[in-house]
Amino acid sequence: QVQLVESGGGLVQAGGSLRLSCAQSGRTFSVYDMAWFRQAPGKEREFVAHISWSGGGTNYADSVKGRFTISRDNAKNTVYLQMNSLKPEDTAVYYCAADRSPRALATMTATYWGQGTQVTVSS
Repeated sequence: QVQLVESGGGLVQAGGSLRLSCAQSGRTFSVYDMAWFRQAPGKEREFVAHISWSGGGTNYADSVKGRFTISRDNAKNTVYLQMNSLKPEDTAVYYCAADRSPRALATMTATYWGQGTQVTVSS
């Protein structure tokens, strides 16, 4: 069983930065592709960023490209989401997810999900 715990959320002014972390326990971290998703109030959950198991491949939603960076440290069993130039529309609960299948992450059917961390960006 894999457990995912997100941290690093909070309240920040527009233009500011936050770094989210997602720590995995329970299985070998380095075999899993990881992704971040978010869900704003009244909206559906949406994809934010994905990173391959090796860290060699990443992709981003158009809405965050150039502002957010996903990375991972396999020695620490942790994936990160560095968020810069935050906008009020980035306000959401952010979730990390893990799966050995990139397709499962792409279709939001990943096996493992964290509980989420709230990010609020004030204008």
